[in-house]
Amino acid sequence: MSSEVSARRDAKKLVRSPSGLRMVPEHRAFGSPFGLEEPQWVPDKEHHCRRCGKCFCDRCCSQKVPLRRMCFVDPVRQCAECALVSLKEAEFYDKQLKVLLSGATFLVTFGNSEKPETMTCRLSNNQRYLFLDGDSHYEIEIVHISTVQILTEGFPPGGGNARATGMFLQYTVPGTEGVTQLKLTVVEDVTVGRRQAVAWLVAMHKAAKLLYESRDQ
Repeated sequence: MSSEVSARRDAKKLVRSPSGLRMVPEHRAFGSPFGLEEPQWVPDKEHHCRRCGKCFCDRCCSQKVPLRRMCFVDPVRQCAECALVSLKEAEFYDKQLKVLLSGATFLVTFGNSEKPETMTCRLSNNQRYLFLDGDSHYEIEIVHISTVQILTEGFPPGGGNARATGMFLQYTVPGTEGVTQLKLTVVEDVTVGRRQAVAWLVAMHKAAKLLYESRDQ
C-alpha cells in the first residue's frame, strides 16, 4: 500500500453537528466499521440523548459521557441507559483498541492449507482492515468478516476459564464466491508473546461484537 493511499485512508476532519464537534473521516468510505450513525432529532424544550435520539427531562438525560463510536470530541449528553453502554465501550477504545493496533504474532493457516505461516496480525489505523504480515502480506476488510470464534482447550487446575489457543475467522473476498476461512494459533514457546497474543484475541472478539451491533443499527 502506498503512503499516499494510506494517508488518504487515515485523514480526518473536524465538523460541527447539532449535537457537538465530531472528528470524522475526511472520506466517508474510510470510516470505522465500529461507528454508529448520529440519530436525527428536532430541537425542542426537552433534552435529547445523543446516542439514541430520544427526548428526556433534564434529570433523566443529565450525564455527559464520551461517545467515541459517533466520533464526538467531547463528552455528550446521554440518557442513563445509553450512558452505561457508552462507558462500557470506552474500555474498548481506551485499552483493547490499542492492543489491536499494536498487533501480535500468530501461526496463520489459510483455508485448508496444512502449513501455517508465522505472521503479525494488527488492525489498521482507520480500523477498517486486518493486516497480516509475514513472508507475504494480506489485507482483510473488517466489514467482510462474518464469523469470529475464539478457540480454547481444557480448564486450569482448580477451575477457571478455558485456555485461549487461537481464533477462527470466516470472511468474504469481494469479487469471489463463497467464504474464506482463516485460523490464528497462539505461538506457545514465547511467554511474553503468548500473553500479547491472548490479549489480542480477546480484543478482537470484543471488536466483533461492536461490528455486529453497527451492522444491526
